[in-house]
Amino acid sequence: MKYRSRMDITSAILEIAEEGAIKTKIMYRAFLSFPQLKEYLAVLTDQGLLEHSKEERLFFTTEKGRKFLKMYKEVDRMIPQSNMLTKTKM
Repeated sequence: MKYRSRMDITSAILEIAEEGAIKTKIMYRAFLSFPQLKEYLAVLTDQGLLEHSKEERLFFTTEKGRKFLKMYKEVDRMIPQSNMLTKTKM
């Protein structure tokens, strides 16, 4: 697997949790260890990008999280990674 930035991981977590997801689902689909998962969930919840439903034991992407995802995807489209790598090698 290629190196992923914090933004890449954050984006993956928010996408996985859009319809609601338990910790295990997020951990396996985002390819994270349990300590990494705990750290990301805490930070994203504190920042208001995720919310946790204790009754359902699910994490959901908030409206703020959806806005982040939209902006992240727009920036990712503007700066294709393959072009960046090719240009830096020349």
